[in-house]
Amino acid sequence: MEPEKKSHGALIGSIIIIVILVIGGIYVWQQKTQNEKKIKLLQQEQTMQNSSNELNNLDQEVNSTDSNVDVNVDAVQ
Repeated sequence: MEPEKKSHGALIGSIIIIVILVIGGIYVWQQKTQNEKKIKLLQQEQTMQNSSNELNNLDQEVNSTDSNVDVNVDAVQ
């Protein structure tokens, strides 16, 4: 009688599948992280642009405001 030879094919196949799943999970996680960073940068740029627009609007408003009140400063005591 010959002793039974054990095959490690199923174990090796399982290990290969687990490794592929881990690599795929890392890839998906990195893509998600990069997308979140891009979204955060776009939001920051938009906020900065809105702030800049608000400052420009205030500057235009100040420049267009009539500050002449027709008061003679020398006559006021």
